[in-house]
Amino acid sequence: MGLAIDAACDLSQAFLQKHDIAVMPITVRVDGEVFMDDRKPAEIQRFIDRRLGSRSHSAETEPCPVEEVQKLFLGKLVLEQDCVFCLTITATRSPINEHVNKASFGILKSYRQVREQAGVPGPFMMRVIDTRNIFAGAAPLVYEAARLIAADEPPPAIRERLTHLANHTYGYMLPRDLYYLRARAKKKNDRSVSLVSAMLGSALDIKPILRCFRGETGPVGKVRGFEQGAEALFGYAAQRVRAGLLVPLVCASYGGDLAVLSHLPGYAELRQACEECGVELMEAPMSITGMVNVGEGAVTIGFAAEEHVAEF
Repeated sequence: MGLAIDAACDLSQAFLQKHDIAVMPITVRVDGEVFMDDRKPAEIQRFIDRRLGSRSHSAETEPCPVEEVQKLFLGKLVLEQDCVFCLTITATRSPINEHVNKASFGILKSYRQVREQAGVPGPFMMRVIDTRNIFAGAAPLVYEAARLIAADEPPPAIRERLTHLANHTYGYMLPRDLYYLRARAKKKNDRSVSLVSAMLGSALDIKPILRCFRGETGPVGKVRGFEQGAEALFGYAAQRVRAGLLVPLVCASYGGDLAVLSHLPGYAELRQACEECGVELMEAPMSITGMVNVGEGAVTIGFAAEEHVAEF
């Protein structure tokens, strides 16, 4: 059994390599430049080094098309695996889940001939899972899927567990630049960040804390200044760790140099809480797609927990 994700799922490169996870790329075009968002560190660094900054809000992103998904599976995955779980960011924010579902029909129709020609016996299965979250919020499901596969759990049990967790996974985000967020939202006809809130936030240095839960995204709190926001967000995550998680993982992603994370207020407290509770704290670079959509310098946190009210 194997795993495939789309590039907007934020996970560390070490984790992806350890579990041989395939990445479905997203093409990003900014000012005539093309970036292949496939979670490769070199390409992420190239995007950061280009300092496209405020211009990125006009970028065009193209999730892996149906034909490319079929090519990835039929050219590689159906020859290497007997069953692949394909996890995507929430279908409410990206068409990638729809693309993969459409591609699956052609893959399941054509795989037998491909495997027979390569001398690979037996049937092939693929299961598409909507994580119902974005960025670091997708990490707990991928982490749990890798654990279950390593434990040799049967595919139906894995699917049932991941579907359950998708309804108990939380993704929180702290943006740096509300004007950027609003400009990007306007380009995508997304009304979740209004001009008034952007102007108010910049004037008073008030930042929203946004949450994605069960595919719905919106503000759950506000803080004065990015540093205080980071302290509040990491402190809140530490509380949830101590209250008990459904998956022993917290993923923190950052839209820029990952070294910045450990210097943000509250991060040491989160790290300590994770160590005390036997929870892994994974640091991941935000995808190029993520940086284009929410702006560089944003922080996201993902974990799976029992349903709770956000308290900021």
